[in-house]
Amino acid sequence: MNSDKIKNYFSNPEQTPLQQIVDDIFIEKQIKLYIKRDDLIDAHINGNKFFKLKYNLIEAAEKNHSTLLSFGGAYSNHIYSLAYAGKKFGFSTIGVIRGEEHLPHNPTLQFAKECGMKFYYLSRSDYRKKYSEEIISKLKNTFGDFFLIPEGGSNQLAVKGCSEIPGRFQIDYDYVFCACGTGGTVAGIIDGSPKHSKVFGVAVLKNASFLLKDISKFSNTKKSDWNILFDYHFGGYAKFNKELMRFIKSFEQKFNIPLEPIYTGKMLFAIYDLAKKNFFPEGSTIVAYHSGGLQGLNGLIQRNLWRA
Repeated sequence: MNSDKIKNYFSNPEQTPLQQIVDDIFIEKQIKLYIKRDDLIDAHINGNKFFKLKYNLIEAAEKNHSTLLSFGGAYSNHIYSLAYAGKKFGFSTIGVIRGEEHLPHNPTLQFAKECGMKFYYLSRSDYRKKYSEEIISKLKNTFGDFFLIPEGGSNQLAVKGCSEIPGRFQIDYDYVFCACGTGGTVAGIIDGSPKHSKVFGVAVLKNASFLLKDISKFSNTKKSDWNILFDYHFGGYAKFNKELMRFIKSFEQKFNIPLEPIYTGKMLFAIYDLAKKNFFPEGSTIVAYHSGGLQGLNGLIQRNLWRA
């Protein structure tokens, strides 16, 4: 496996815009909000997935692995990006998917299949023990040797990649916000942020207190000025309501920045809500990290849960 091709691609990420959001609430509260548009890095490997995959793919290539295996739901951004990366760099890819197979495939899995990914479905009960010796042995017996990347891509190699994200902001900031599913991206941003900044992850899952422990485990620094906000999940993962939908549509119309209701929409809603509640001192500068994930909208549209 040619690791030089992978290193060259990931060493030159698109320098994406840092776009200021000038809105009435921020003018009133005398604070500044910027969005780092890493959704624009690449059409298929963008946002946090770019940085999560970077060192995982380099390590897989340097250890001469030809097959990548990972886990995810049927609409997973990680599965989508991993499948494309496999096609781009010559890896075989296996997606271990939570739940039963449904045909025809949804847009996420159809894209992954077109990229050459093979699927292996686990019942929800088995999926909860996906890293057990029993399940891993069964996967090795089925597929042979593979390089395992955890669900969501979150491991120490992913954290190393995500620690490079804050260096791309190119301004001095007081707060950085990021949507949080498995914790790897937030841990990397904690590691890469200056000491004076405060890092907030916005949990997109219900009952996500486990993130505090997982992020502490992932993070390689002693930075303590970070926290997770648990009140903006809108009912749980992939759940949202009309209030969030209206907010996203209004935001997109004002600023021409696409969002989705699973991750980035919840993060931006949280920032606006906190501003209204006078959470940020006057003069504060906030960076919101756009982690991509826009491919997930196709699945919501297909199920008539979202208007195009």
